[in-house]
Amino acid sequence: MLYAMTNTTIVIPTYNEKDNIEILVKAIFELLPHVHILVVDDNSPDGTSEIVKKLQNQYPNLSLIINPKKEGLGQAYIAGFKKVINDNITEAILMMDGDLSHQPKYIFMMLEEMEKNNRGLVIGSRYVPGGGVTKKWEVWRRILSRFANFYCRLILGYPIKDWTGGFNLIRTEILKQTNFQELSQFKGYAFIIALKFFLLKAWAGFREMPIFFEERSGGESKLSKFVIKEGIFAPLKLILKFSSKNINENK
Repeated sequence: MLYAMTNTTIVIPTYNEKDNIEILVKAIFELLPHVHILVVDDNSPDGTSEIVKKLQNQYPNLSLIINPKKEGLGQAYIAGFKKVINDNITEAILMMDGDLSHQPKYIFMMLEEMEKNNRGLVIGSRYVPGGGVTKKWEVWRRILSRFANFYCRLILGYPIKDWTGGFNLIRTEILKQTNFQELSQFKGYAFIIALKFFLLKAWAGFREMPIFFEERSGGESKLSKFVIKEGIFAPLKLILKFSSKNINENK
């Protein structure tokens, strides 16, 4: 058995995911019963956290953080990361959306890649050969996603094909070198871009593994004009402010 299967925590940020979270949690534990799942709920008004609390009676490896108010994707992940890296047990952390767009079947493949080839970062990528996105996406969203990832690659200088994708496996010892205070400036998908940039600056060897990205099963998309705008300016901010700055001190 891979060591990472028993020493991996899957961090899932949620906001109004009552239609999806139970299906996702059960699917993950069915495939990988020994992993840990940490749901970070952004004070969802739809009762997402109550569903997770009920599931905790069935799954002892399921934990929950409830933020006192809606703070966004970035703060949810940071809260989860801080809790996990302080346990001194978890060797890898998997980031995963709570809307069923990321399929649990890819997790084992990502864990295997990290262990066999000593990766610091394994990216579930839509834009490497074998990957793809749902045909349910409108044309404008396909174009936006493709352009955003080309733009990040051009500005930031690292050859990642899927900068904005949120399905990522990170070795904990690399994540500990990340400055969460600096990272907290970024909120939506910009947070994911910034995190990958910081990890690579901390010398995390990476590999992109192909995944197929599904449309969410229920609930509403979190993509907004603010998220898009922040994503446009994030690469410029990163390269101008942090390219030559020490960003490895974890605070």
